[in-house]
Amino acid sequence: MRILIKNGTILTFGKTCRVVEGQQLLIENDRIARIATAIEGPVDRVIDAAGKIVMPGLINAHMHFYSTLVRGLGKAAPSANFQEVLHNLWWRLDRQLSLDDVEVSAEVILFDAIRKGTTTLVDHHASPGAVTGSLDRIAGAVKRMGLRACLCYELSDRDGEAVLDAGLAENAAFLERCAREQDPQLRALFGLHAAFTLSDKSLDRARKMAQGAGFHVHVAEASADVAFNVDRFGRTPVARLGEHGLLGPSTIAAHAVHVSEQDMDTLAETDTFVAHNPQSNLNNAVGIANVVSLVQRGVRVGLGTDAMTVAMLEELRVGLWAQHLRQDNPSCGFLELTDALVVRNPELATGLWGFPIGVIQEGAAADVIVVDYHPPTPLRDDTVLGHLVFGLAQATVDTTIAGGRVLMEGRCLAPEFDEAAVAARSRSLAERLWARF
Repeated sequence: MRILIKNGTILTFGKTCRVVEGQQLLIENDRIARIATAIEGPVDRVIDAAGKIVMPGLINAHMHFYSTLVRGLGKAAPSANFQEVLHNLWWRLDRQLSLDDVEVSAEVILFDAIRKGTTTLVDHHASPGAVTGSLDRIAGAVKRMGLRACLCYELSDRDGEAVLDAGLAENAAFLERCAREQDPQLRALFGLHAAFTLSDKSLDRARKMAQGAGFHVHVAEASADVAFNVDRFGRTPVARLGEHGLLGPSTIAAHAVHVSEQDMDTLAETDTFVAHNPQSNLNNAVGIANVVSLVQRGVRVGLGTDAMTVAMLEELRVGLWAQHLRQDNPSCGFLELTDALVVRNPELATGLWGFPIGVIQEGAAADVIVVDYHPPTPLRDDTVLGHLVFGLAQATVDTTIAGGRVLMEGRCLAPEFDEAAVAARSRSLAERLWARF
């Protein structure tokens, strides 16, 4: 399959985010084959991007597909703090999920991801009543929808030893599947909930079963996580995870809101990736991560959404405003937040998949979006990030391509998709789930 994208303005992303004019982009199968002023030879499809921006598909570094069916649910008791949010909503919900619920939750949110131009998602899953086979069901949805996802199962002691054992086995089985198949759409990490719901024994069992794979874990999201670990184990969550050998360049530490300077140094020394989730942190009133300090101390910080949205440019904007508030300085945080999306998230995905993802360059994954945007001021290398935050973030995605497959063009989903049918099935399953809640 050869797809030619012509007449658009290209944004490359990456460490040097460049604006490229007057160039055509050729996709061959699942890779970007060539970028040149003129490309000869037959093509199967031409996409005219005149008056539009051509940029990489966006990457979400921390997501929860399973939360989709909670939308509109009003049965949870009011919560005064994050621990109550977990007990009153999320832990009640995840215990009731069936495998069908798990699958349709992923399908619904992946449709939204296509519409928002998010083509790679790093998910963190939990369904204690339906553990075995849950990652395969999510993977099936990812395959059908044509996107990329890195999956894991959330290991926790909170539901008893049998569920813990099932979670260990589910992570191990999916890691083995991904290693065996080398499917370009799928990757795996070993999932952990958080240090405050895992004993030392469970952490050690996870490390042994992971056999060198990276981990995906919530870290110091709320102050209660820190207080519990210090009171029970005499160490912060970061210190505990580090002592058990669970940090490192292949590990994602989600949130890191309540980390000390020593914790930051540990994250930097181990090259652990931090996924910042500003909208979720604000919604749960847990605080605002000090992204500026994390970056200054050498921590790699990317951007996730924790299921609040799949619109990464929306998350970028909120993250920037939140950092202004956190620093009490409206001039702080711009490069730290934009780098999280355009530099660090592509680095994360590239490391997970083993080939370039999230950048426009020859040989990179053919994950490309076309966005309706007529810049009202000069769009150049030195202004592109400003346009990203203050203009493109509110523009409409016209076309989404992932792995060389056109999933949406002219704002219309590909003909093989039936979004209405999936939504109808989701409503039916949600009604039954809510009755069990």
